[in-house]
Amino acid sequence: MVKDDRKFSVVIAGGGSTFTPGFILRLINQQDKFSLRQIKFYDIDAERQKKIGDACAIIIKERAPQIKFSYTTDPEEAFTDVDFVFGSIRVGKYEMRSHDEKIPLKYGVNGQETTGPGGMAYGLRSIPAIIQIIDYMEKYSPNAWMINYSNTIAIVSEACRRFRPKSKVINICDMPIDIMTRMAQICGLKDYHDLDFIYYGLNHFGWWKEVRNYKTGEDLMPKLKKYVRENGYYVGGDFDKETEASWVATFKKAKDCYALEPDTLPNTYMQYYYYPQYEVAHADPHHTRTDEILEHRQKIVFGECKRIVEAGTAKNNIWDKNAIHSEYIVDICHAIAYNTHEKFLANIPNNGAISNMPDDCIVEVPCLFGADGVQPIACGEAGRFQRGLMMEQVTCEQLVVDAYEQHSYEKMWQAFALNKTVPDALVAKKILDDMIPVNAPYWPELK
Repeated sequence: MVKDDRKFSVVIAGGGSTFTPGFILRLINQQDKFSLRQIKFYDIDAERQKKIGDACAIIIKERAPQIKFSYTTDPEEAFTDVDFVFGSIRVGKYEMRSHDEKIPLKYGVNGQETTGPGGMAYGLRSIPAIIQIIDYMEKYSPNAWMINYSNTIAIVSEACRRFRPKSKVINICDMPIDIMTRMAQICGLKDYHDLDFIYYGLNHFGWWKEVRNYKTGEDLMPKLKKYVRENGYYVGGDFDKETEASWVATFKKAKDCYALEPDTLPNTYMQYYYYPQYEVAHADPHHTRTDEILEHRQKIVFGECKRIVEAGTAKNNIWDKNAIHSEYIVDICHAIAYNTHEKFLANIPNNGAISNMPDDCIVEVPCLFGADGVQPIACGEAGRFQRGLMMEQVTCEQLVVDAYEQHSYEKMWQAFALNKTVPDALVAKKILDDMIPVNAPYWPELK
């Protein structure tokens, strides 16, 4: 066997993300799996990126000095000579996420960053930025792959399908991976690598049809269903000792989602569609998830970066722990780089993967990942209940891309009005009219 000693170059688009330092540690720790010669950061916010970049420079110098590192706001410098682009951007940053969450709540509608009107607003902002990053990649490194995990994934994926159908872009999400790691804990296994599965749906809108022990083939669904019926996906103990209160509530709420459709196991985001009134009743319209992040994760991350820079060392940093989000991306890059055809989830045009859904809609299904991209695995039919929900939701997502393409107020209003979380068209219009001025720097002009 010929030894494969290739080393790869990557750029993180959105280098100022609070997730970036943890990602860097994961990349460094998995050099035996995905060997790197270069890491770059790219961000349009130079000041924010510098805070993260200076700390990461110390981490890389101490842990992997053989890897060349730089950060920049220049697209040519960032995207030249790279093999993989990681999309980790948040257009409008947390200021706009706050609007996504708080404006709907004014009208008694879910305030959530990737679902309902907030998710559609975020998706409309993301489309031009993701398209621009794809174009930079294709101009400066035409053989590179982009692994995008910038939300709203379903809407971004639909935009990629329409406007860059031949581009080497794979849109992914780590929420199912997080849940599968919880499933592994429930079953006495280590993590998601120990599970085989059939999952189908849309992004943040799906269900597990089968879950098995990867090594033995044992059907784990009976054990999981019994547990989820009583506890949701909350595991407790050491596993959940640092889980934030809002996420604890989310994982526990999964038992109510399971109760509605007990033939499958739900993605946690189904709570926003099954129980929207409950979600609104338990939300504070003046203090949402964005405020929690600004008060906790962002403050902690930037504080730790400052400490590392001032100390000149990254010893005993807060990221030397598990990072499921990052590990999943490394797994995917390994599968593409070494053509392993491992199975992961991707958001792709359906083309028969779910047999009773339209071919041109974006679905989230298992795929085999290799050097030629992804090959979907057939999942059979969606149940009547799930198909009905999916058809409504995927139409909303397509209407958002219509609104972007046509600069259409009407299409965006229809997207809001059709969404299951919105009670009627008048409420949809009020939310949209409030969102237009705050999104003016990012949305196309809707006429």
